[in-house]
Amino acid sequence: MSTPQPDASRQPADRVTPDALLHPRTGTDVSPEDVVLASGKDLTPKNLEWARRKLAQEGDAALDKLLP
Repeated sequence: MSTPQPDASRQPADRVTPDALLHPRTGTDVSPEDVVLASGKDLTPKNLEWARRKLAQEGDAALDKLLP
């Protein structure tokens, strides 16, 4: 039985994933719902208001700060 050869197009495990691949933009604005869900919170009126304030202060970067 032969062992499969690693795919030559794969990057070694010790390489870092570029930030652009971790935080892709879809071309749409970031919504308060996006911020709430990225934070791991439930969609409640209180959390949506928190997200609106966060977006007002930080802009679209608010979402990027929450993502790994």
